[in-house]
Amino acid sequence: MKHLRSGAAATEPQSGSSGEAGLPASRTLKMLNVLNVITDTNIGGAGLVLVNYYRRADRERFAHAAVVPEGSRLAPRLRALGIETVELPGIADRSFDRGSIDIFLRLFRERKPDIVHTHASLSARIAARRYGKCGIVHTRHCAYTLPKRSKSFPLKQISGFINNRYSDAVIAVSPSAAKNLTDLGADPRKITVMMNGAERVRSLTAEERAAARLRFGIGFGDFVCAMAARFSPEKGHRVALDAAERLSGGTVTFLFAGDGAIFEEIKAEAARRGLTNCLFPGFEEDVAEVYGAADVVLNCSTDSETSSLAIIEAMSAGLAVVASDVCGNPVLLGGGECGILVPPGDGAALADAITRLEGDRVLLAQLGGEAERRYSARYTAEIMARNIENVYGKAAGGRAADRN
Repeated sequence: MKHLRSGAAATEPQSGSSGEAGLPASRTLKMLNVLNVITDTNIGGAGLVLVNYYRRADRERFAHAAVVPEGSRLAPRLRALGIETVELPGIADRSFDRGSIDIFLRLFRERKPDIVHTHASLSARIAARRYGKCGIVHTRHCAYTLPKRSKSFPLKQISGFINNRYSDAVIAVSPSAAKNLTDLGADPRKITVMMNGAERVRSLTAEERAAARLRFGIGFGDFVCAMAARFSPEKGHRVALDAAERLSGGTVTFLFAGDGAIFEEIKAEAARRGLTNCLFPGFEEDVAEVYGAADVVLNCSTDSETSSLAIIEAMSAGLAVVASDVCGNPVLLGGGECGILVPPGDGAALADAITRLEGDRVLLAQLGGEAERRYSARYTAEIMARNIENVYGKAAGGRAADRN
């Protein structure tokens, strides 16, 4: 077990109940020790949500620490925020591993957390229940089209038992994630639906915007469609290539920021198709330049897009979004109030929506303005942090009542 450098411990919630976060704030006077567990070695959506949370976390009510795999790329970011970060061997990229249960259990007995908050790690939840002296919070970050057999006896009962036995409270980051959970037998009374939140993306000056577009190789006067996403099949990069092919020869440029398993494959496919209107800068540490260079932001996901941080960041920058009509995207965009929803996998519909916005700058500005207002009212990191901490209070109170 490896304990590395420690950081110092040091608002407005969404409304609703099981439909949206808004649980009564805990009045517990004792500072609660909260241990977040994330087993991803790379920085994905769950890791970025955790970073956004810690930036706005209450460090007077809660003492914060995080557990990550040894060598995690997330660890330096967490330490930079002053969060004590424990790197553990043997837990990388696995939700369940029998051997890691004992690793977690030893850690919990040593650190004595009041709350263990896991991001998919079933092993950590089992260990926390065996420890028996903490509340267990579990975040469901994804949603999938479930096979029929998983929603029927006996698999539904098995999944339901696991979720209900090893969680005191569950955060679902979209209604589709909550439906996945209840379809698998989870107790709806434990679930709080809470869309993700993000920090506002830094605005660029006119000079910075021009410099960013020049660095990316964007032509003067081009209409730029940015897609900031991990290169993975479900993110729909090929759908965007289909749209790019339909719009080639015009003034529309596609800016694909990010990296991932199929980055080189998608880049090579664009070259084979002769798509000179597609740019691939790779991973961008400062997404402000990506959004600052863009006129519109694309989300082409075909499945599992519960509460897209890329959409939320685009909304914070006052950009219109064209997104596939799946999972949490319609919720974020208010059913189309601040963007255009298109059928998933439909490159023609995506191209038509882009053409419409390129030709109607009034509509483009209206959608961008509504996006920024919706972000400010619902999806800031501050709002998300308060909602998460309300769930912590609920979980801690529930465990205390069970012990009395």
